Amino acid sequence: MGADGIRGGDHTAPLAPLPDHRNVSTAWWQELWRRHARITTPLRKRGLECDIEFGLSAYIVRVSLPDDSYLIIGPPQEPPSLRPPGDPEGWIVTREHPDDQALFEVIYDSASSADASSPQRPEARHGGSVRPLVAAIGHRLDQLGLVPNTTPAPKGTPSAGRPTVYGYGDAMRALTDRLHGAESHADAAALLHQVLDPFDGLLAQLGEFFEAAGEKAKEAEEDDGFDLYDDFAEAAAEIRNIGEVLHVAEDRMRALTPLAPAPQLTSTPAHMPPSPPRALPTARPRSAR
Repeated sequence: MGADGIRGGDHTAPLAPLPDHRNVSTAWWQELWRRHARITTPLRKRGLECDIEFGLSAYIVRVSLPDDSYLIIGPPQEPPSLRPPGDPEGWIVTREHPDDQALFEVIYDSASSADASSPQRPEARHGGSVRPLVAAIGHRLDQLGLVPNTTPAPKGTPSAGRPTVYGYGDAMRALTDRLHGAESHADAAALLHQVLDPFDGLLAQLGEFFEAAGEKAKEAEEDDGFDLYDDFAEAAAEIRNIGEVLHVAEDRMRALTPLAPAPQLTSTPAHMPPSPPRALPTARPRSAR
């Protein structure tokens, strides 16, 4: 599969083109691209061109913005990350401009500080998770107003004249984004209620969904249909068990102390240069995927 074969099943929005350089056709670059696809794909859906480059000590994603500024997305560069590309212990995202240093900003930093006395940013709890990283970038892009948001609306509603393909997944993604942005534990508990309510919550309805899928499979009156019925029934039972385990989680969340305000960043982290310092190194041979 080529580097552009990461589009998956969502064809509702055209993707920004691949970079225009000779490395794109090499197996090692395509492997790097695949490892970072969870980051580049949602950004390319917004029309942003992305590339994989080498920073100080690790590979980074460089994203060009319409105002000639750019995003640098990568792991901590100093000290070097020992984890493989695309799976770091934390992510750092900066916005930079080649001619206007005043535009420099740290958008996201989930890398744990080696200095115990340094304040941790709130996103440090997410570590190397990609979903909150992408959500934070999308939120900042919306604030800047530089890039239109063409992501389909949740709940199956039309967006830009087209229906969404994964309306239910989009609705859950929107709920997750709201949880990330909750201003209090009481607000977070209210969102948990949407998932954990034993009768109308998401988990309860998901259990019902898998039971219905099992019944539908059993209608075929074939051996594989009965086996599939058992698999769906087991899945429904596991989901209900999760709900039972977490039945007091909403109350426990509400009882937590108020969320502390995000600490102010007092110094600029020395993690990566204003622009990539050199071209990609010569790759070791890799087998094409």
